[in-house]
Amino acid sequence: MDLLNTLVDKGLRRELPTREEALAVLATSDDDLLEVVAAAGKVRRQWFGRRVKLNYLVNLKSGLCPEDCSYCSQRLGSKAEILKYTWLKPDEASKAAAAGVAGGAKRVCLVASGRGPTDRDVDRVSQTIEAIKEQNEGVEVCACLGLLSEGQAGRLRSAGADAYNHNLNTSEGTYGDITTTHTYADRVETVQQAQAAGLSACSGLIAGMGESDSDLVDVVFSLRELDPDSVPVNFLIPFEGTPLAKEWNLTPQRCLRILAMVRFVCPDVEVRLAGGREVHLRSMQPLALHLVNSIFLGDYLTSEGQAGQADLDMIADAGFEVEGAGTTTLPRHRTEAGAEPETGGGCGGHSAGCAPCGDVADESAVVDAEAPAARTDLVAVRRRGAGTDLAPNA
Repeated sequence: MDLLNTLVDKGLRRELPTREEALAVLATSDDDLLEVVAAAGKVRRQWFGRRVKLNYLVNLKSGLCPEDCSYCSQRLGSKAEILKYTWLKPDEASKAAAAGVAGGAKRVCLVASGRGPTDRDVDRVSQTIEAIKEQNEGVEVCACLGLLSEGQAGRLRSAGADAYNHNLNTSEGTYGDITTTHTYADRVETVQQAQAAGLSACSGLIAGMGESDSDLVDVVFSLRELDPDSVPVNFLIPFEGTPLAKEWNLTPQRCLRILAMVRFVCPDVEVRLAGGREVHLRSMQPLALHLVNSIFLGDYLTSEGQAGQADLDMIADAGFEVEGAGTTTLPRHRTEAGAEPETGGGCGGHSAGCAPCGDVADESAVVDAEAPAARTDLVAVRRRGAGTDLAPNA
């Protein structure tokens, strides 16, 4: 397939595909799926070999968020029956993190619901970061606390944080349909603040919220331009009690096409398979390892994942290996000070403002012939780990 040969060549050169090429990946048929996975797998292996980085989530504060993000079980007005608790103490968070590290996680992601941290919250999280670093030598810590105020990113960096996560989630054009209590620009600004403070930026998306293929390409091109080191790809978990509870738009095949498109557009960054993989990829999860080089181990913020040992078995059975603590995740050209992509910046050979560049042959969503059946049986609310007396899943 000429399209795939072109995309592999561009991925090996870190050159940005055209919008038409990215859209064409999403429009490929199921008959071509294995060819798409194999092509994107060549790009993945060029930059990351067969290594899989493990990450572990610790939900520092669950529920009771004042923001109205439609996808979120912790949102204002959510009727989802999730765990609700206030801030974990530093020793409680450190204990939860240690379980993930013992399971093989190289990075611990500290997440707290809310619009953004107060200065007191930053102090609290700083103490937690210090406790985790003291007890787990070499572990990376990523904070995810919402919108940052001036100076907060620097304080987190001084406390030992390695990275900051703040996802764009969806395209700028559709963002207002998903959230009204903050803007897309607010999110971009927070990612840029993290980068300016010397934190490794982590920013990704959520697929399956009813967006079109064009929306997916828009947000992934925007992420390429923003140039984070890590791009988590979440698949909507349609929690009962949230506005998007009836949005069951994904098949395993569509999820794989989305992941392949992200890899072609972001060839040399850490593409992380994040929330919803068990719900939507199901038995096809091992194929996704040919596209991504990073996953979450065990449970998520408010939902349960598959058993941590099952994750490790899946990686081994698929012929991959867990990335060790002494290995640098990103390719050398992304970690060397002052390194620039060969094609002249995050947008490759394209002009500034990637998202709208190029004519799009078809702006409509490409949908599967039949809507996938709702698999509510696979949406399990987390009842163990942080905030409970039960052992975590790691």
